[in-house]
Amino acid sequence: MYDLIIIGGGPAGLTAAVYARRAGLSTLILEITVCGGQIINSQNVENFPSIRSVEGWRLADSWQKQAEALGAEIRTAQVTGIELEGNKKIVRTAKGDFEALAVIISTGAGHRKLDCPGGAELSGRGVSTCASCDGAFFRDRKVAVVGGGNTAFEDALYLSSICEKVYIVHRRREFRAERRLVETAQGKANVEFLTPCVPVEVIADGNGRVAALRVRNVETGEELTLETPGVFTAIGMIPNNAAFANVLRLDESGYAIAGEDCESGTPGVYVAGDGRQKALRQLVTAAADGAVAATNAAAYVNALK
Repeated sequence: MYDLIIIGGGPAGLTAAVYARRAGLSTLILEITVCGGQIINSQNVENFPSIRSVEGWRLADSWQKQAEALGAEIRTAQVTGIELEGNKKIVRTAKGDFEALAVIISTGAGHRKLDCPGGAELSGRGVSTCASCDGAFFRDRKVAVVGGGNTAFEDALYLSSICEKVYIVHRRREFRAERRLVETAQGKANVEFLTPCVPVEVIADGNGRVAALRVRNVETGEELTLETPGVFTAIGMIPNNAAFANVLRLDESGYAIAGEDCESGTPGVYVAGDGRQKALRQLVTAAADGAVAATNAAAYVNALK
């Protein structure tokens, strides 16, 4: 039996492993694919402290090697649930069961993808879900933001300060975003609204990067091609918490209800990273969650021994 099992090997999970091993806990990371989370799809990361620029996969690889060098064990397995047996947590997977005194759930949340040709294929090659992460790569160029909620408008406003032009593409004439955000965007000379429009195709150039976005007016059927190398999507996220509903308190959107202490409400079960209710989802906040969750898990485990 392990002291700690970490479910998910993204930035939160890998940081948790580093802190857990430094605290002397026997630690297992269970990851469904490869470690690194969403950053492995980022061409460059330029907003992580002390690192000016690094390819996403290189940062993930370095993070994983740090955890492994400290003695964390990593296994590839799909976790299907958690069962409680006294102080013991039984983690069910497709490859068998694992037991631990404490568990950190850091399975994150997935961005909804554009449901059109090129939307998924060009992810990380001009299609992005993070304006603050990737916006600088399109400085002084034209970009499109797909969505009509707060995130879409916050992204559009941020991009309007560094990009030549920002198109906001939304399927309805009305927006879900707060009026303040909408009015601010309407006051920007370089922001253009394309409503009610939906993406039809993300078009690639000869190098396999985004060259343009084709959109269709849902009322008239008219199509328009936007020559833009950057397409930012803000059409919602899906937390990966469904399998853990018996040990987590979930809000109506599926996010785990947990404060800055990362405690789930179930003794010995913690939640860290993008799957937790929080205002900002970035590498640095995921890493912070991992450190906090592991530190509290270590205190919990040590109290049991």
